[in-house]
Amino acid sequence: MSDRYLEFTQSGFGKTFASLLGLPTPPRLRRADAPWAERPLEGVPVLIGGDSRATLAEPLLAALSGMGAVLRIAPEHAGLAPIKSAAAKRGLTLIGNPSEASGEPRSQALIFDASGLSSPAQMREVFDFFQPLVRGLPANGRILVVSRAADVCEDVASKTMSAALRGFVRALGKEIGKNGSTCNLIEVGKGGEAWLDAPLRFFLTPHSAYVSGQVLPVTGGSGKPVALPGSLGGKVALVTGAARGIGAAIAEVLTREGARIVGMDHPSQEGPLGETMARIGGHGLALDVTAPDAASRIANEVGARFGGLDIVVHNAGVTRDKMLRNMSAQHWDMVLSINLAAILNINEGLLQKGLNDGARVVCISSIGGIAGNAGQTNYASTKAGVIGYTEAMASLMASRGGAINAVAPGFIETQMTAQMPLAPREVGRRINSLSQGGLPQDIAEAVAFLASPASGGINGRTLRVCGQNWFGA
Repeated sequence: MSDRYLEFTQSGFGKTFASLLGLPTPPRLRRADAPWAERPLEGVPVLIGGDSRATLAEPLLAALSGMGAVLRIAPEHAGLAPIKSAAAKRGLTLIGNPSEASGEPRSQALIFDASGLSSPAQMREVFDFFQPLVRGLPANGRILVVSRAADVCEDVASKTMSAALRGFVRALGKEIGKNGSTCNLIEVGKGGEAWLDAPLRFFLTPHSAYVSGQVLPVTGGSGKPVALPGSLGGKVALVTGAARGIGAAIAEVLTREGARIVGMDHPSQEGPLGETMARIGGHGLALDVTAPDAASRIANEVGARFGGLDIVVHNAGVTRDKMLRNMSAQHWDMVLSINLAAILNINEGLLQKGLNDGARVVCISSIGGIAGNAGQTNYASTKAGVIGYTEAMASLMASRGGAINAVAPGFIETQMTAQMPLAPREVGRRINSLSQGGLPQDIAEAVAFLASPASGGINGRTLRVCGQNWFGA
């Protein structure tokens, strides 16, 4: 369903009208329209800064130069020494940030290496870098802070500053969302330096258009890092609930990136499933996720055709909303069975047969599982359970050379949300930093990123794709 209010406020009259009444003016987001590119920032000016004790300049500059970015620096900033040293080692050219009067294009992204922060006083270096620049960030700009994860910080003060940056990023994201810009934080844990390229490519490009205010920990992964572009070529992916909506979008984006799709949905959806699979050249499997033998039937079907699964996306889910005092046991059991028990049962079976070593699993959770919603005790239980399950399974998946992660959508424009009453639907759309609902593609882009072996440093995590919804952590 289209967002008519967004379209209205994009017109000259609509923008003026909304401004006079103090109404939100949702920006038009720039989303990806092609597969992951080798050099997605070719010729794009990116301004990089850091604190005076920063330690991650070299991997950051290596990744940015590999993406084709024009590397800019702010003259006389406190963190220039580590950046200049790293650039000299790699033979990279740094240019000064031009003044607004120069006519040069503004920097599309601001990146800050905060890996050396160790005191409250040092936070002034963060302020000094961003304060004069944030006003000039262009539409659909990107701010990215990279820090050390608290568990690798050596002292209490450093751990404290690691936490302080979370608050900084979340607050700044709410300031810059009005023009479609986003702000995110990557926390680098032990061994995470080698796996920075893929998260940088995700956060700094239109593939993350609806992701803001998020904290993504990155640690050492299994094997050697691979490039994100082309990393899904030939991979075999199972997507449940693939007939329509978010599931269909996930199947389409994975296909775009080169994966072979096994789309699965309830037998009642066999018609729409067949249409979706025909459109993308995928293979349909009409099967109820709650069937006791679902895992063995998936393994047999996939084994006969493809040999095994490299990617599993658990997207199938339902809602049956009622206040707990009015909820039937049938609706409680249905939601728990489809949204949570089926994931555990299918994964348990596929781990015995059907899942290749190095496989990556992505589960669809929800911000409802983080913040909770009245009338959704059943749904919120399952989606919170998915997050806990993802964390609990991370070490087992890592032992097999793979990983498991979750995506937590916010308000997404689907047939389900289109059926909501007008007032709750409009509230759902506007209560985030970008003042609009997301699209199924936004969830699909995050799933494809987490499904890639290039994201090997990310395991047991939940990434919110909600435009930085105002509720929840």
